[in-house]
Amino acid sequence: MKKKKSNKLKPFIQKIRFKYRVSILNENTLEESWHVRLSRFSVFVYGTTFVFLTFIILTVLIFATPISQYLPGYGDSGNRTKIIQNSMQTDSLVKQIELQRGYVDILKGIITGNIKPDSIASLDSVELKEKARVFLEKSNREKDFVKNYEEDEKYSLASIDAKPNENMYVFFRPTRGVISSKFNLSEQHFGVNLITSSNESVVSVLGGTVVYAEFTFDYGWVIQVQHENNYLSIYKNNTRLLKKVGDEVKAGESIAITGEAAVKNKGSQFYFELWKQGKPINPEEVIIF
Repeated sequence: MKKKKSNKLKPFIQKIRFKYRVSILNENTLEESWHVRLSRFSVFVYGTTFVFLTFIILTVLIFATPISQYLPGYGDSGNRTKIIQNSMQTDSLVKQIELQRGYVDILKGIITGNIKPDSIASLDSVELKEKARVFLEKSNREKDFVKNYEEDEKYSLASIDAKPNENMYVFFRPTRGVISSKFNLSEQHFGVNLITSSNESVVSVLGGTVVYAEFTFDYGWVIQVQHENNYLSIYKNNTRLLKKVGDEVKAGESIAITGEAAVKNKGSQFYFELWKQGKPINPEEVIIF
């Protein structure tokens, strides 16, 4: 069996190693201008080497040069954050330019005399108080209407106040900014990132008690507030905390300050999480950012 296999391999090896002469002839003189001797095996080796080198060169060009920015799917993940920051700065500059233009127009009008000074009218406080008293007093027609309405609605079931729903809460927005990274439970991103301006105030989304207020190397100053109905709000990437553990806070009360120097290498991004009964929930479902 071994002899038969070796007998079969020999013709194949000889076939791929057999060299062919490739020549270029002068059409007029039929003289050989250039030639090369190649075998099937050498053609395979050269072709494989060329493809491999081409792949390496293209890979280096894509990952080491700005060409990658023009290819779909190879964009920098931080481009979205930079775009949002640039758009906010551009919007602020446009508003500032408009204010400056209006200020300059007013100055030009004053200098040229086109704008006249405002006239100041004297105010009689006694007369104003008398007018206010007259406006606040109810007429006889209004008094009769109120009396009749109260008598009609006294025994109406619709006028009885319903019990407040304990599950209804009004959540405050933790801080002003633009969402740069949304809630994604599959990627274990349990909150939202917001790009804020410098020295922005951070407020408690609900009334509650501060249960954690410490500095961390990953998220800077972090504060957590425990609320009713097992809600827990977490505020990260702060520059300074305004409350300590055990403090009672009201909904909308300032608890921290965030800004450009929140955390090194993280820019001015503020991070917020909202948990209920030990499970994270999407803040955008209950809060309008």
